[in-house]
Order: sequence, then structure tokens, then C-alpha cells
Amino acid sequence: MLRRSPLVLLAAAAALALSACSGGSPADGVVGGSSSAEPSGSASGTGGVLRVASEGTYAPFTFHDQADGGKLTGYDVDVITAVAQEMGMQVEFTDVTWDAIFAGLQAGRYDVVANQVTVNPERQALYDFSTPYTTSTGAIITRADDTAITSVADLAGKTTAQSLTSNWAQVATDAGAQVEGVEGFTQAVTLLKQGRVDATVNDDLAALDYLKTTGDTSVKIAGSTPDTSQQAFALAKGSDLTPKIDEALAQLQADGTLAEISTKYFGEDVSQ
Repeated sequence: MLRRSPLVLLAAAAALALSACSGGSPADGVVGGSSSAEPSGSASGTGGVLRVASEGTYAPFTFHDQADGGKLTGYDVDVITAVAQEMGMQVEFTDVTWDAIFAGLQAGRYDVVANQVTVNPERQALYDFSTPYTTSTGAIITRADDTAITSVADLAGKTTAQSLTSNWAQVATDAGAQVEGVEGFTQAVTLLKQGRVDATVNDDLAALDYLKTTGDTSVKIAGSTPDTSQQAFALAKGSDLTPKIDEALAQLQADGTLAEISTKYFGEDVSQ
């Protein structure tokens, strides 16, 4: 569940071709300007300011909390802010649409992308990645009283609700389920609770966030899929910030900060 000389255009095209990940805003360009956790006196990581790009529309990872005056918050925001503090740097955030985020990284508009970027070989060929700070798997969600489905194999002959363009729809189809198309996770859960489908397959982070924020006890995570992915911060190839971020992440892992942030958003530690 990842934005102009000719070289930059080529990199942008490559980034767009690789955009099947956790984010996915359709428009191009910078949204909402930038916000800063501390006043910034420099626009460069080497000047004591870590410039961070995120969508700002991807809860619970990076979003603007309207109940808190529109403040940028979220799991990824908290983790990269803690990293910057560990490095002795101020952090400056910029909202960027997913389709533009890697082109901006290549153009040097910011130092790091913090937006649940899934690590894969194609992206590793183009960008530096930090040590992963999130590990996610596929989750099978059923009604709480359903004991018939506990694994992918049990989906055979069942009906699931899935976004038809997601990889989870393919997982369900390959398992022998009949897939009913929905717009997103919330609609899938609604159909599940109404008894119109037997299950839905999705990223476990989405399921954990839903269960924690809603307190809904009528559905449960009944099993998992073999799929596992890791998310990390993306930086320009050869960035001297990469080892420094890794060092900070190691310290935050060791002192329990990452586990604390994970528990705040998901009710358990998803950082390992």
C-alpha cells in the first residue's frame, strides 16, 4: 500500500509509472503551500531544516486535522518529526499531490518524502530509502460472529467487497471469491455489516485504524494474507541525509518512540 531539464522529466515519467502505492491523488502540483513544525530559516537539509513532502490528504498517515485548526498530523508526520528532532533539525512540511511528489524530490524542492512509500526494486533503482518504519500485511475482515473464514483459502466461493483497481481485488479473485466492486474501505465494511458480502481484504493498517478510531466491535480481523510490504522515507539517490535518518530511526526504535507513535494510531506496534 509510491513525485525540469530532460533528466528531471525522465525521472518524473518514471515516477509516474511507479505510482501504484499507498497514496494516489489525481492532480499535479503543490497543494496548500508549506507548513512548519518550527520556524524555518533555511530551505536546505544542510541548513538545519529537513524539508518534507507528503500528501496531507491520506489519513491516518498524513492529513490536516480540522478539529485542531487544520494542523498537519498523522503517523508519518509524527515519525518524521521525531526523526528530525533526533537529528537536531527543524522540519518543514509541504503538501504535494501523489502524482507530483517524486518529480519534486528529483528537482530538489524537498529532501524527503514521508507518505507511506512502499519499498520495491523499481523505486530502489531511482531513489534512496531509509530503514523501513512500517510493515504491513493483508488483512481479511469479516463479521465478528463469522467463524468460517480464517485464511485466504476460506475465501473460495465467498463474496468479498473490494475496490476493483486494487491489488486486494486480485488477491480475493485468485482465492476463488466473487468480488463486488466498491469505492473504498468504508463502503466495503458497510456491505459486510449489512450481510451483503462475506468479507473484505485490505491493508491491515487500514483495518487497524478503522477498528481503533470507530470502536466497531461488529467486525474483526479474521486472518491475514501472505502479502507483506514495508514503507520507508524516500530521498534523492545518494543523499547524505539517508544514513543520518537511519541512525535517528534506530535510536527511536531502541527507545520505544516508534512503538509509542504506532500504538497511538493503530493500537499496536507496526514499525517493525
